[in-house]
Amino acid sequence: MRSASKSKAINIINRIASLGIIVGAMALFVVLSVFSGLKEFSLSFSSAFDPDLKIESTQGKWFTISPAQEKQLHAIKGLTSHSKIIEERVLYRFDGKEMVTYIKGVDTGFGQVIPLKKLLYQGNWILPQTNEVVVGYGLCQKLSLGLNDYNNPLEVYVPRPGKGAIDNPDEAFNKTTLAPVGVYAISEDLDSKYVFASLDLVQALLEYPQNRISSIEIKLSPQADEANISKKIQTIFPQVRVKNRAQLNDSLYKMLNTENVAVYLIFTLVIIIALFNLIGALIMMILDKKNNLKTLYNLGTPVRDLRRIFLWQGSLLSVFGGLLGLLLGILLVLMQQQFQFIMITPTLAYPVVFTLENAGIVLATISVLGISASWIASSRINKKMFD
Repeated sequence: MRSASKSKAINIINRIASLGIIVGAMALFVVLSVFSGLKEFSLSFSSAFDPDLKIESTQGKWFTISPAQEKQLHAIKGLTSHSKIIEERVLYRFDGKEMVTYIKGVDTGFGQVIPLKKLLYQGNWILPQTNEVVVGYGLCQKLSLGLNDYNNPLEVYVPRPGKGAIDNPDEAFNKTTLAPVGVYAISEDLDSKYVFASLDLVQALLEYPQNRISSIEIKLSPQADEANISKKIQTIFPQVRVKNRAQLNDSLYKMLNTENVAVYLIFTLVIIIALFNLIGALIMMILDKKNNLKTLYNLGTPVRDLRRIFLWQGSLLSVFGGLLGLLLGILLVLMQQQFQFIMITPTLAYPVVFTLENAGIVLATISVLGISASWIASSRINKKMFD
């Protein structure tokens, strides 16, 4: 009766351990897939607004570009289009309301670098050599700004370049009126950051010569060698740095990657706790089969081989349990992608992304931890046990 009770208790603990491994593997994969979906969802806002490459000055806020340099830039293989940019922080005033944010002057090539149809929420894009601008949805709300309102023009002020004391405040700023013809909507932060205008308008406002710009935004072909193109750009333009899309959002990428690692470690800890049941079950099996193990030892079986019996048993239990949990997690993720049964809002499903990388991480984690737990339990078998 006592032996039957022990065997029943061992079977219960084995089932609990197996269930813990299955649930842990499924939960880890689902959480990693959800976080991959949230990461992709978060980056979709910035990626829609950012170029493939961006050339910036390493000394000051601007650099110069000659016609010969622009021709060399255009001749680089894999570079499909580029746009010259001027960015400056300015003051906007409309109907008694004021706001300080950026004006972004772009040339006619900007539409080939950034898909304008994804940017525009309402209205039309700017025409070159006009005072037309495209404003963000957040700016429209804060200034109560409307489109094509010629009775109440949008005014922009920027400090005039120069040195010395200011005698007349009216002469301290360059001022012009703008005509909003379009609204863009991307995210809450970006919608209040930029006002798009034609490059020549911003150059005149800032009193820049035609060859002076803040940056160049670049569109690459899908098969382009990004690293090789960056090196070629460095040879054309001295004292510049070339940033890719990830480097333009390095703080966002670091935050998301840190959160991903933190979530992974938390759920790995949950799996480790679940594997304590596996260690306990294996140790109870070793104690229950002590007499049988002693017989095998007396017949000449090495301690190393006796340990392998339980090492393999625990390892196979953890690996197969991890595979089953992984399959259930994959099924759950694919069902969410297909049927969208969990919603954030009535129109937005909870984002999840199935990747083989996450599946490999889960399987490797379960395998390593399961084998380590089995090794810890099987190491209880030693020569002193049979004395």
